[in-house]
Amino acid sequence: MTVRFNTVDVDGLKVFYRSAGDPNAPVVLLLHGFPSASHMFRDLIPELAGKYHVLAPDLPGFGMTEQPARNAFAYTFENITKVVGRFTDVLGLKRFAIYVFDYGAPVGFRLALAHPDRITAIVSQNGNTYLEGVSEAFAPVQAYWNEPTQANRDALRDFLAPQTTLFQYTHGVSDPALVSPDGRNLDDFYLARPGNDEIQLDLLGDYKTNVALYGDIQAYLRDKRPPVLAIWGKNDPFFIPPGAEAFKRDVPDAEVRFVDSGHFALETHAGEIGAAMRDFLAKHLG
Repeated sequence: MTVRFNTVDVDGLKVFYRSAGDPNAPVVLLLHGFPSASHMFRDLIPELAGKYHVLAPDLPGFGMTEQPARNAFAYTFENITKVVGRFTDVLGLKRFAIYVFDYGAPVGFRLALAHPDRITAIVSQNGNTYLEGVSEAFAPVQAYWNEPTQANRDALRDFLAPQTTLFQYTHGVSDPALVSPDGRNLDDFYLARPGNDEIQLDLLGDYKTNVALYGDIQAYLRDKRPPVLAIWGKNDPFFIPPGAEAFKRDVPDAEVRFVDSGHFALETHAGEIGAAMRDFLAKHLG
């Protein structure tokens, strides 16, 4: 297996992405979360690339993808989705399965709403789209949504601190020594870039638009009934297990599985998640 590290021009924006597998094989698009980048898939890609064409872009403002200034690019989930949609166009991806995690979920589900005919299957790993999946850990963010003052915005800066990144990676993990420090340290490096803090605060504020779309996304799931695998780190402090179980309400055939890990479940369970994905995708993509 060979992983390639690429950059492609998407309407003037340089988008970095990882790719592996036969370009003629069914496509699996991996969409990362906060505050990470495509490097979070470094252990999952080898699990899938033997049978699938795997692509993992860094979202705008994250990882190695270009970080345009806020006065040149509005950091909203709608705009990020437009970039990812055009990324798939530029690469000629006609149909693809999506793996959505954290921030990748609203991006992936917005893609599905815009182009339902392109989505062959959905794997959600702690990628929430139900109110019951949102924990009380979001209370400070919700306060900013309800009252977008500078004080409430500044109160969210702790979400960008290294101790919070460490918490995200290790909370709910039975043995923190199993979690490589490389991923979280790289995330902290990206977060520390000049101007990135304001970008991240913009996105935290805009996250309310994702919650507002939950009803539309659930209607899409009921109407289109895409194959769904919800595989969840059951100890996630942010997106809790009821958010995984809720998929079965709209897609009764959805597969729901839990692994004994936290938010970044791939750090400890990439092999198990990869095996579950191979079984799931084999049934629906061949």
